[in-house]
Amino acid sequence: MTEAAFRARVSRWLEDNCPASMRTAEPPGEEVWGGRKGTFASDDARLWLERMADKGWTAPTWPKRYGGGGLSDAEAEVLADELRKLGCRVPLRSLGIWLLGPVLMEYGTEAQCERWLPPIVRGQVRWCQGYSEPEAGSDLASLRTSAVLEGDHYVVNGQKVWTSHANLADWMFCLVRTDPSAPKREGISFLLIDMASAGIATKPITLISGSSPFCETFFDDVRVPKSHLVGELNGGWAIAKALLRYERGLISTARAASLEERESLPALALRCVGERDGRLSDAVLRDRIAQVEMDLLCSRLALRRSKQAQEAGEPPGPETSMFKLYGTELGQRRKELRVAASGYRGIGWDGPGYSAAELTDTRQWLRSRASTIEGGTSEIQLNIIAKRVLGLPSG
Repeated sequence: MTEAAFRARVSRWLEDNCPASMRTAEPPGEEVWGGRKGTFASDDARLWLERMADKGWTAPTWPKRYGGGGLSDAEAEVLADELRKLGCRVPLRSLGIWLLGPVLMEYGTEAQCERWLPPIVRGQVRWCQGYSEPEAGSDLASLRTSAVLEGDHYVVNGQKVWTSHANLADWMFCLVRTDPSAPKREGISFLLIDMASAGIATKPITLISGSSPFCETFFDDVRVPKSHLVGELNGGWAIAKALLRYERGLISTARAASLEERESLPALALRCVGERDGRLSDAVLRDRIAQVEMDLLCSRLALRRSKQAQEAGEPPGPETSMFKLYGTELGQRRKELRVAASGYRGIGWDGPGYSAAELTDTRQWLRSRASTIEGGTSEIQLNIIAKRVLGLPSG
């Protein structure tokens, strides 16, 4: 089938199957994450997910035997284009799709893929990530959460922190120490843990923005079947690095592109500051916006080149650290400019006279401060770039 024919088929299907209410801007809080504890803001949101999952288009490039769409990268790009043209909402957000699925297909057994991937595609299971610990953030390899094999189970004890939505997740993909005597990177394994298991407790962490997406997670003699080990025993560090490459690529794209802004930065500035002679009246602000918009375009073009390389068969490499570093810092600059352009409204929190969009901008600005920490700090990314991209000597 030619690309034009495939595009026409996709366009027709989306027109026929995407409910009208799912072609509108998505208000905060109406995102679909799925899982046993998940809720839908409307029946249309549930229907949209079901229809996309039936096609396998929530994970369009995954093999059909795992519930995916079986599309080529080029076909998936066409699908993404048509979704954007129609203004379709994202049917499902999922760490299972973005992070776990790719590494499970690379490192997991066929039985593990057949068990866990199809429910991810359908949004039946929500996953969280158990990496960081109170004393193992930037130096992740120093983690202490232990897993000791007793018969057919690993017994897990320890604590994770900054676990996004652990209180809402059904399962966790988790790094644990399985050999305390080995060098720290060589004694780590990758486990899949049911969050309903006895001995697991979560505690939300409230942020300065007033939201609480993060949690502390505690493990007290949690029993995990040894069949839930992914990859080789004590071979989890390689999986951890592979997953972090996907995470950094995801973070850089999401933070820099700001694809879901309901009002563009230039439009926001014109509305709040005003214009003179057909241009934004504040010349300094106009220059700052022009610069950040050009930087955003450059970032998108670089990401596109990287994606084309991956489509040609090259795996994600250290360039993801460059994208993560640049994307998150660019995202912060954009959020700061949105607040600055809003004037006195930019310091608003709630109450009469403040729109939902303005409140979202203020909270997103506060939230953006974490962007250069999560997924590896900017300092860590600079070290990776220096060593693995530029080839600079250590010390």
